Amino acid sequence: MPAEAEIRRKRQDAILAIIQARSVTSQTQLAALLRARGLDATQSSVSRDLKALGVIKLDAGYAPADNASRATERELSLLGEFVREIDTAGANLTVVKTAIGAAQRVAVYLDRTDWPEIVGTLSGDDSIFIATRNASAQRRLVAKLRAQLNN
Repeated sequence: MPAEAEIRRKRQDAILAIIQARSVTSQTQLAALLRARGLDATQSSVSRDLKALGVIKLDAGYAPADNASRATERELSLLGEFVREIDTAGANLTVVKTAIGAAQRVAVYLDRTDWPEIVGTLSGDDSIFIATRNASAQRRLVAKLRAQLNN
């Protein structure tokens, strides 16, 4: 294994160990914790590693993908405070309007629900487009969203 790939693997293993052991709320903090373990880390390398590992940022800090793989009903309900509107556009596109800056966070949770109605999501700053297979799936999805997000 090339030296650079080995360094990246060790850094990524350490990232997972750190975020499972304690709350880490910023990439700069995480880079400092990695350096304290003797690993070379910058904010940009940490950012790339977090993306590669599928780590997401929650209110309490970063969480590994396996810990956040399924959004709970409670978490979805809490995200409801960011949702402003749920509407449909055609037979298989649902649009969720959120508070400014909240769309990506809400979309990540929706992706992790594993709801069969959701084919995929695309989010911007305050809007999420959710693709469904057909109109029936869209109706089920809108009902679930309204129930889960208290909207």
